[in-house]
Amino acid sequence: MRFNFTFRAKAIPVRNHEGAPAYVLTPALELYAAVATAALSDQFYEAADTRVTRLRELIARNDPHLVARLAVYAREQLHLRSVPLVLAVELARLHRGDSLVSRLVARIVQRADEIPELLAYYAQANGRTGAKTMGRLSKQVQRGLALAFNRFDAYQLAKYDRAGAAVRLRDALFLVHPKPRDEAQQAIFNHLVAGTLPVPYTWETELSAAGQVAYASPAERQAAITRTWETLVASGRLGYMALLRNLRNLLEANVSAETLALVCTTLADPGQVARARQLPFRFLAAYREVLALAKGTAAPVLKALETAIVGSARNLRGFGPETRVVIACDVSGSMQQPISPRSKVLLYDVGLVLAMLLQSRCQHVVTGLFGDRWLRVTLPQGQVLRNVQALYEREGEVGYATNGHLVVQDLRQRREVVDKVMIFTDCQLWNTNGAGTLAQEWAAYRANVAPQAQLYLFDLAGLGNTPLDVRAEAGVALIAGWSDKIFDVLAALENGSNALAELEKIEF
Repeated sequence: MRFNFTFRAKAIPVRNHEGAPAYVLTPALELYAAVATAALSDQFYEAADTRVTRLRELIARNDPHLVARLAVYAREQLHLRSVPLVLAVELARLHRGDSLVSRLVARIVQRADEIPELLAYYAQANGRTGAKTMGRLSKQVQRGLALAFNRFDAYQLAKYDRAGAAVRLRDALFLVHPKPRDEAQQAIFNHLVAGTLPVPYTWETELSAAGQVAYASPAERQAAITRTWETLVASGRLGYMALLRNLRNLLEANVSAETLALVCTTLADPGQVARARQLPFRFLAAYREVLALAKGTAAPVLKALETAIVGSARNLRGFGPETRVVIACDVSGSMQQPISPRSKVLLYDVGLVLAMLLQSRCQHVVTGLFGDRWLRVTLPQGQVLRNVQALYEREGEVGYATNGHLVVQDLRQRREVVDKVMIFTDCQLWNTNGAGTLAQEWAAYRANVAPQAQLYLFDLAGLGNTPLDVRAEAGVALIAGWSDKIFDVLAALENGSNALAELEKIEF
């Protein structure tokens, strides 16, 4: 089916979180932006429970099939885990009469630990305290989870059956009652109930075993840990994400030159990068951990990380040698927030990473930062992570306001013609001097300097409003999210589509 996306009607003017003029989005666009930027953790302008409440309200205002496709898109294209589960549970509270919810649950649950995570949220959303007070599940949720259970083998169930979780896989088995495919799977379910599944071979269990042996000296213990790391890398069973997260540990363990070379080859391999489906900012987190070691052996690892992240934007279209692009990064105070409580990565960092990925593919580009003022910064191509660090170290130079209009005002005053202006922001822009807005500057620039120019707002926070009316303003589009997949949306926009129309391509 096709969804009714209405963009021509004027949006209702409102005030953003800074008190500046802004515009509300359609329910579909607002849901898309909220999902694509969801960390489900506290943000500068919005707490996690507020985001969940807003998601619930938006789901109720949208077509159920759009919600389902958006959940699939978030899981399979944006590589998000928690928010698709929230969408499925909330949809189950509202939608009845067909198999939409069960098919959705079965599709988005792709790891065994997502079964108890979904059930934990199901309990919370329905005012229950845990597995023992769960009561009867929605039939559609139960059927979807049963289908998901049948996909997991003994290794996957043992790996993700975590003690201390609000809902364990054993609890989930009793709640869902999946019908085993055969006697072999029944035996696996019996072992799960009895707690006798074989201990899985993982890097965590291997390192734990190495650390528990009694050694004659600290040097012998360290040598054993080093050998364990080398064996894990050589075995190929250290997954890509685990490799990214443990680069510092590998270097501190002083693994062999051969092991380090294999690590670098794996990191930079295009096929491995594609299969790993890592969000771009994860490469930045790894890069910073390695950089902080100041070890001579770190250099090839840093190079491999650069190769890996550049590869994720390799297929970006619409940016030939003649295309003139301006990339502007919001470094205001609200962008200095971690994307989640356990992360060192800030919204500011995400904007810089995505901007530098884009810059790596452009041949004619102006890059800069804006806060109280707009600052152009000349950077070399092909060094995404190094450029991010260079920009990060200039944090504070432009102040912490949100004067995004200065980016376009500068172009207008220079009478500089460009094809695309790309602003990475949380969209909470205002003018500290009181006069002039991004909407006014854009209209003047298009009218007097560059009538064909396009403005792209990359929304990194999904707070529900924008500084321009993206439904009616000429040459303006909204893109939301943290993944390199936003560049696929960008390509669709270049071809006359829109962000939401990408959902129609999902077969569901």
